[in-house]
Amino acid sequence: MYCYVDESGNTGLELFDKDQPILYYGVLSATVNLDIVAEPFLRDMRKKLGVARLHANQLGVAKLTEIAEPLTRFSKKKDLRFSLLRVAKQDHALISFFDQVFDSGMNKAVPWHHYFTPLRYVLLFKVCRLFDEKLASDVWMARREKNPAKCADMLISVCETMLDRVKFLPDLRSREVVSGALKWAIANPFDIQFGVGNHDSELQISPNLIGFQQVLQTISEESGARRRPVKRIIVDQQTEFNKAQAELAGWYRNLRGIKAPFGSGMPACDYSHVPEVPPTFKSSTDSAGLELVDITLWVSKRTLEHKSVSAELEKLWWTQSRRGREDEVSLAGLDARWRHLFDPPEPENPVPAEIERMLAELEEQRRLAVETL
Repeated sequence: MYCYVDESGNTGLELFDKDQPILYYGVLSATVNLDIVAEPFLRDMRKKLGVARLHANQLGVAKLTEIAEPLTRFSKKKDLRFSLLRVAKQDHALISFFDQVFDSGMNKAVPWHHYFTPLRYVLLFKVCRLFDEKLASDVWMARREKNPAKCADMLISVCETMLDRVKFLPDLRSREVVSGALKWAIANPFDIQFGVGNHDSELQISPNLIGFQQVLQTISEESGARRRPVKRIIVDQQTEFNKAQAELAGWYRNLRGIKAPFGSGMPACDYSHVPEVPPTFKSSTDSAGLELVDITLWVSKRTLEHKSVSAELEKLWWTQSRRGREDEVSLAGLDARWRHLFDPPEPENPVPAEIERMLAELEEQRRLAVETL
């Protein structure tokens, strides 16, 4: 299996550009090396349009429509599959805050089951009610801070502002858990380890690397589903994030073959089919596969942003994406996946005494952690 990866909407570590709120990754997979097999075909398409390379943003809807039908036929013949992955950048700032400050492994005022079970998503949505855009921006600045003392001061300021807003949460239990966690973080900011140590670790928390995790997971899942090993992963070359992407892919390769539970009621972490090959970074001017994924990603983005797309391009997109995958890192995506938690069925049997004791112990630990501040 050969995979070609492109991105769009890149603003790096700047998350609050109103014109580009979403980072997109497109993954085009094939059972043949498109850099070899598709090159003669694309050479004809370039000649037809009178261009040196097919760049969707430069060609636009009208020019791309002229070659959409042969592209669709080629896609069907070669069984090209397109997956679309997204990161909502401002949501990423809030989720990143939650995952660091409300991690029960770091924050002693957060009970284990409020982070390592699906209850974490209930708590996440409650915490996110306390943010406005200014506070979200402040949180992200603190998350990127490399000076530990300055980061601690910034984190304390954010948590104090949030603590003043806890009274607006709709239920007593949420107010108890959230206020306790914020008070503990204010008292122990260095234990939260909120900032980054250097520029390399700053890149690892960027939307680009969060999205690239989705890329690697998607490729792994497709490799397992199609029962085909990944022979090459071709990623569009750019200077800022390629090194960090290569490092992340190396971490995933080290986990290959591992299946690990995350927590009760949570999906397991399955690294069985992580690709053994490292990514190869190439310029789109040297890769027919990257030319193809650039076109479909451009069409997908226009479609999602409700911009005009011809019927011929819609057919091309559908042909490639109908057997692909789609996922996003966003509060809306999490809401769609976990909304059932807000209306659970009544239990048919009493809660087992052992679980009742465990929950009581966890609550006592939480209470003591807050009382001793």
